[in-house]
Amino acid sequence: MDNYKKSAEQKFEEGLFCAESVLEAVAEKLDIQSPLIPKIATGFCSGLARTSGMCGALTGGILGLNIAFGRNNPNETVEENYAAVQLLLKQFHEKYGAINCADLLGCDIGTEKGQNHFREKKLGSRCKEFTGISAELTISIIEARKS
Repeated sequence: MDNYKKSAEQKFEEGLFCAESVLEAVAEKLDIQSPLIPKIATGFCSGLARTSGMCGALTGGILGLNIAFGRNNPNETVEENYAAVQLLLKQFHEKYGAINCADLLGCDIGTEKGQNHFREKKLGSRCKEFTGISAELTISIIEARKS
């Protein structure tokens, strides 16, 4: 488990953003390779493209859960997927007290002032932490439900 947390954090350090890094780590765990990964996660990074929305690390985890439990056709149920996503949201919120980027960082990174605050306070280290924890929680949920 710890390896996937470290993998996500390393990908973040190498330049991928939060959602991309988490999705890469989860895809690695599921032995899935696609030119769409991490591409499909890019717009979810930085709190939904710097809109102060949901944490990108968390949305990367949701994308990973979708790979594991999503539907292939409209006749399949959404229940397992929704339960897994709700559990991830709950666990992340319990750990950090919030799920939105602006609340987690204490600034709006969609503004110049917020960007400056982010750099001055070196908040990238927090994002790296969120990235590793989200990958860890996501993979834990997948492992528990697939066993």
